[in-house]
Amino acid sequence: MPIRAVPRSFFARDPALVAPELLHKVLVTPSRTGRIVEVEAYDGANDPGSHAYRGRTPRNEVMFGDAGHLYVYFIYGMHWCANVVCRRPGVAAAVLVRAVSPMRGVDQMRAVRLAARRDRDLCNGPAKLCAALGIDGSLNGVDVVRASSPVRIVDDGAHAPTGVICTTRIGLTNGADLPWRWYVDGDPNISRR
Repeated sequence: MPIRAVPRSFFARDPALVAPELLHKVLVTPSRTGRIVEVEAYDGANDPGSHAYRGRTPRNEVMFGDAGHLYVYFIYGMHWCANVVCRRPGVAAAVLVRAVSPMRGVDQMRAVRLAARRDRDLCNGPAKLCAALGIDGSLNGVDVVRASSPVRIVDDGAHAPTGVICTTRIGLTNGADLPWRWYVDGDPNISRR
């Protein structure tokens, strides 16, 4: 199957619809690639777990922009996390990519993720996958739909996963009860069961 761009219209929807449909899409950087196996939805003003719950700030500005752009933020003073923006301009929402299954550039991933003892530990968390794929704050706001973008999300024709688990999100105090985390059942690369 040929690789196809995921259209902007795919992202311009409710993040709770986009998130599970992102599973098995491919996150592509110039030299490293991974299949998305775990995601979480964040729905702006409707979601106390979202960075945009209390409104627009310099940090979350990208979330209020056009769907299909990358919202990259720094957490705990040491890690980057990547989300893809959803909905329409002015309405903040995003899907956090929590884990990917490494596909291409595994040797490069190992070189930057020295703490990973096994390949399944390279990208099994949002900060780990950003480090492994070379995603940092310089990529905040890039358009994942454009073919020339340094980070893209594409469809390589892989079938939708047959077993998808829906559960509550991880690491939140506010909004922790919302069942907005999805992962591919049995995939060894997810962050936690």
